[in-house]
Amino acid sequence: MASEGATLDAIRYWVTTAARAASAKKAEKTIVLDVGDLLSITDAFVITSASNRRQVLTIADEVEAQVKDVGGPSPIRVEGLTDAQWVLLDYGDFVVHVFLDEVRRYYDLERLWADAPVLEWDEGVAAAAVVE
Repeated sequence: MASEGATLDAIRYWVTTAARAASAKKAEKTIVLDVGDLLSITDAFVITSASNRRQVLTIADEVEAQVKDVGGPSPIRVEGLTDAQWVLLDYGDFVVHVFLDEVRRYYDLERLWADAPVLEWDEGVAAAAVVE
């Protein structure tokens, strides 16, 4: 579902950058799902969680800053900043979900999208190292 002008390689780079940015702010259980074949509206989900609401907001801010720093887009829409239990950063080609731990367990997106392949990413390796 790559938008006009965004290549699949660029999307992978931004998604991995988002996952690494979350990890840099001590996010837990970060996973990247390739939902492109299952959804017509986006290519990937980055799902991560935090132990408190302040950390949820910190992670969301860091993801947005790091994606922008590498030349990525700004989110089309941001939801959940007021409650800081589930912040959704919608970039169009990918969506970042930052959950409070117990909210992530409740909604269990990994189970809902269990058919989606997991994209490997390595916290210590350059973002271009993403594999399918």
